[in-house]
Amino acid sequence: MSEVCFSVLRDKNLIPLSHQHQHALALCVRIERASPVPEFNLGAWQDEIAQLCLAEIAIHFAAEDRLVFPAARRFAELISLVDELLGDHRDLGKEFSRAEAHAMSAAELLTFSQRLSAHIRKEERQLFERLQELLTREELDRMGQELADALQDAAQSCAIPNDATKLRPAK
Repeated sequence: MSEVCFSVLRDKNLIPLSHQHQHALALCVRIERASPVPEFNLGAWQDEIAQLCLAEIAIHFAAEDRLVFPAARRFAELISLVDELLGDHRDLGKEFSRAEAHAMSAAELLTFSQRLSAHIRKEERQLFERLQELLTREELDRMGQELADALQDAAQSCAIPNDATKLRPAK
């Protein structure tokens, strides 16, 4: 999996969400590269997932649910995609809770990272692309201001891996 910079193609009003997507994708890439995660490192990875959720993703999901998805629902072509993304939010939220409870196996950790990555790419490549085409400049600007307000309490940078979750050279 390669890291993709979505914000180059993004309207300025959606860039804060795209930056947060990049942070989550960075974690997904690290999990994929570290897999299979040894049992003794599972707790550290799950702590990192829980921390990312608390610092950024919970706020991010709430902002999308409250601001982005209702705007997208105005367009018939996006309704089923929004329903699918809302379902992803519910399912991923349960996975974040499982990580916080240290209830994930190594295989589940990898599956989680793949699901989160697929969800992000769906939002970026399908939802955001179409919203940029369908919403007026004024609607995008209004959404951007509302998103700035909604995301102000979220962390603004990638979390630094802890010692257990740093990637190490192969031996």
